[in-house]
Amino acid sequence: MQEIIKDNTLELSPNTFSNLNSQFWTLQIAGWLGYAVVVFIAIVRPQLDDPNFNFSGQIINLLVETMSGFFLSYIQWRLIRRIVHLPLKFTLSLSFIFAAILGLVYNIIKLSCFKVIVYHQQWNEAWNMLEFGGWLLFSLTTMFVWTAIFFVMLYNTRLQKEHEMLLRAQTAAKDAQLQMLRYQLNPHFMFNTMNAISTLIYKYDNDKANEMLDMLCDFFRYTLDKNDKSNTSLKKEIELLDLYLSIEKVRFGERLNIEMDICFSVLQAQVPSMLLQPLVENAIKFAIEPNKLPGTIFIMAKQENNRLILKIIDDGEGIKAKSKTGFGIGLTNTKARLDAMFNGNYEINISQGDSKGTEVYISIPFEK
Repeated sequence: MQEIIKDNTLELSPNTFSNLNSQFWTLQIAGWLGYAVVVFIAIVRPQLDDPNFNFSGQIINLLVETMSGFFLSYIQWRLIRRIVHLPLKFTLSLSFIFAAILGLVYNIIKLSCFKVIVYHQQWNEAWNMLEFGGWLLFSLTTMFVWTAIFFVMLYNTRLQKEHEMLLRAQTAAKDAQLQMLRYQLNPHFMFNTMNAISTLIYKYDNDKANEMLDMLCDFFRYTLDKNDKSNTSLKKEIELLDLYLSIEKVRFGERLNIEMDICFSVLQAQVPSMLLQPLVENAIKFAIEPNKLPGTIFIMAKQENNRLILKIIDDGEGIKAKSKTGFGIGLTNTKARLDAMFNGNYEINISQGDSKGTEVYISIPFEK
């Protein structure tokens, strides 16, 4: 459906009218069947005990009355469809003026048919203002009610479409924000990696530099081919992390040890793309790089109470060492992307590990 709202004017596309037509015919048939039942119960049925009561004439008259009302309300619907693109005040005024004219026509048809079919009189025989006015009030009310229902249908569709457009706009804005934040990570990671390659070349360790460069190409090829959206599955995120860690293992060799505890049931969970890489990069920077001895980074993922729990734990010197220099772009970017994707429905904490080192804890909704 397409809908354009501008300067108090409502424009509806053909697709919108197609859906409205389906609603209209359902309501039109059900409404006029209900009208016939109510008139029968309220007017025809109480007269069944009258010996002079013309039952067949009343039933035929009721059918004619219902069908003529059905036809006139259809005309009203066609009119509103043609003028709905006009300014709202003009549309309302014209619609209700036309409804009054149709109500007058409907009243003449009803009264005439009643005279001819039930009493076998001339269509205009024995009319009086009191009788005509009493019937006219009910006829006008009927047409006004149908007109109001049509406007409720049209503007309910309008509100639904506006809500859909708002949701799409919010989603697009969040996707754009996530993409922008993600694109900040690639140059940041590339700078750090190229700096490491440069160091290896400076130390004449060309074999390692060449191996690292090949892995860097594989990493970026994977990000373009598999991870081009703002969010991804945890399984693909782990695959991307493995590529990144293969690069870092060239740098640090046996000094870098990785342990993973990933529950199989959470592999399809949705996460922002490149969520883990900057956090692991921080752990390497502060826990592995400054130390001569081997270090370990532990990565865990599990599900608790319909939430995805992620932990990145290192055995470095702890938060105090990190607080001197700050966590850099990685953690700030991660917080911003989690907020954009989950609208505040997330938790991220950095704390001291059980013995030493640092633990990063993330809790987000579990969404497949």
